[in-house]
Amino acid sequence: MWHLIYTSKKSGAVGLSSRSDLTGFSLVRVYQPTEALEVPPKITTDSIIIGGKTYPKDDATNVTTTILEKTARQLHLIPAHPIATIKDRIASTFPGFKHYDQFSPVVTTKENFDDLCFSDDHPGRSVTDTYYLNNKIMLRTHTSAHQLQTLKESDKLLVTADVYRRDEIDASHYPAFHQMEGAQLFDAKTVVADVQKEIKEALAANPASAGIQTTDTTLITPENPKQDCHDEAAMLATADHLKHSLNLMVRRLFSQEKNLQVRWIDAQFPFTSPSWEMEILYQGKWLEVLGCGVIRQDILNNADKPDKIGWAFGLGLERLAMVLYGIPDIRLFWSQDARFLRQFEPSKIQKFKPFSKYSPCIKDISFWVPEGFHENNFCEVVRDVAGDIAETVEMIDKFTHPKTNRQSVCFRINYRSMDRNVTNNEINEIQEKLRTEVVDRMKVELR
Repeated sequence: MWHLIYTSKKSGAVGLSSRSDLTGFSLVRVYQPTEALEVPPKITTDSIIIGGKTYPKDDATNVTTTILEKTARQLHLIPAHPIATIKDRIASTFPGFKHYDQFSPVVTTKENFDDLCFSDDHPGRSVTDTYYLNNKIMLRTHTSAHQLQTLKESDKLLVTADVYRRDEIDASHYPAFHQMEGAQLFDAKTVVADVQKEIKEALAANPASAGIQTTDTTLITPENPKQDCHDEAAMLATADHLKHSLNLMVRRLFSQEKNLQVRWIDAQFPFTSPSWEMEILYQGKWLEVLGCGVIRQDILNNADKPDKIGWAFGLGLERLAMVLYGIPDIRLFWSQDARFLRQFEPSKIQKFKPFSKYSPCIKDISFWVPEGFHENNFCEVVRDVAGDIAETVEMIDKFTHPKTNRQSVCFRINYRSMDRNVTNNEINEIQEKLRTEVVDRMKVELR
């Protein structure tokens, strides 16, 4: 599909256009060869249509029209969008890596969980955390859902994609966001020598990467172990290469930080062991940047690469973009308001300039909760009814009746549009619809 986008003659800023009046702009066309853009997603009585394919619904189905509409946006493919710029800046750090960025968001539960060593009782599998089309098909919760597939094709790879998780509603959480991950494999027998050579060559080509002040107190422990199948020297060499590569990446991302400080801490992930998280000191505060580790050998064996050893990392692009661009609300990334989009230019990181913020409207809703109530389910109803007008949702009171032991909760919803003034009448209509939907869908009793 061809999309009209606008290019400012004055600044060169580029963005998708939803305007009929393009005074002062010249039109260009960008081809995005993604099947999901060709056929709008749709939910019918007994099926879900997405990417031109039809999936039957069952008792696990919980994906909504509001969420399905996000699958066609693909912010990481829009020129000049902050998400795309951060993606490209990271990719430039890994020359020679094969970059996948047009996978469908629909995956199997096997790809998203089983192939990555998630336990059967892992909380990520819960319907309160994950969007299911049916029991076997879902919207990916991480780019690692494609790890086994891509490892079969390449020893050096990057994957960028939109991912989906049911979550709370506030300025830093959104049910759709973007991840990027990378992986590199080595011959297990020659990895020590190969890594020494690569790091030496990389330091010679990028001497600035050696100037990072690094704190690394991580240890190989029973809680964060070396895999039994791995030679210790091979594992340590793989870890050294991983940390060196990621130090170089953040050095390029945060080039304005003259004395960049990095620290490594132990972590745990189902698909790597040992595992770590990287944090950087940014404007006086430690910021978590990514998770990473040595790939579990079971995954490499299943990828038909039993003689390899390798590392993988994953990070959230919105988190980095909010910091580097100074964007205060994650909803803004999904805005099609020209005042947002035209601020940015391809390949350039520039601070976001806030435009007028409209007045908020606060409404409370209280109800007795049934057994099995989960806050994420309530937030999902709010999203469906109010969309991005719901700025925050916060539980402000919880009460248990002393005689009946029934539990009541009160949620405060802050309604505010990012791009227009919303009238009290409109908010009242939304609130009344929310009250009706909460009763119908969650079987609660309003107070």
